[in-house]
Amino acid sequence: MAGIFYMSKSVFNPVNQQTSTSSKIVVGLERIAEAFKVLLWEKAKQLGISPIQIQILTFSAYHKQELCTVSYLAKEFNVTKPTISDAIKVLHQKKMIRKDYSNSDSRSYSIILTAVGQAIISETKNLGEPLQKTIDTVDKTELDAMFSTLSKLIYQLNRNGILTVQRTCFGCSFYDKKESKDYCNLLNKTLVSTDIRLDCPEFIEK
Repeated sequence: MAGIFYMSKSVFNPVNQQTSTSSKIVVGLERIAEAFKVLLWEKAKQLGISPIQIQILTFSAYHKQELCTVSYLAKEFNVTKPTISDAIKVLHQKKMIRKDYSNSDSRSYSIILTAVGQAIISETKNLGEPLQKTIDTVDKTELDAMFSTLSKLIYQLNRNGILTVQRTCFGCSFYDKKESKDYCNLLNKTLVSTDIRLDCPEFIEK
């Protein structure tokens, strides 16, 4: 049985990786995702809340209130609405967030961090530092090329339906191509590859 799987064309088969750069990249991205998961779990254990609850608090701290709803958060983190609702229920019980109900629909609400929630965010602000410090050791030219590829990959994954939500320049109504160059009609400027944003506050979907 092991021999059958060893002949598989899976990207996770080390034999296939020897002749496929894209397979190696997929496995590399999986390893990086695993590294972030480890950091998230370690921080969650320290704070006594779940990883998804940390993600909800972090997202709510840095994004517009209209995005901090059950429906949008479910899309953002690719989980079900009940999963988000359960996480929010615990955060509310722990007084880390409060619910701001819609005037037009009493069942709909967005979440806002309380002082307790903001204190938790101050404890998680260094969550990504181990990864960032490692990335900062890469040569700037290589780093710029890596980011250019990554930004395009995220956009394509969204176009293919794998990533539900993205807020990159490429999918924004302000984005344009002028003389074969990336251009932002909101900023009225040509964008170099490092100007491309992965999470733009002014993003409006095309």
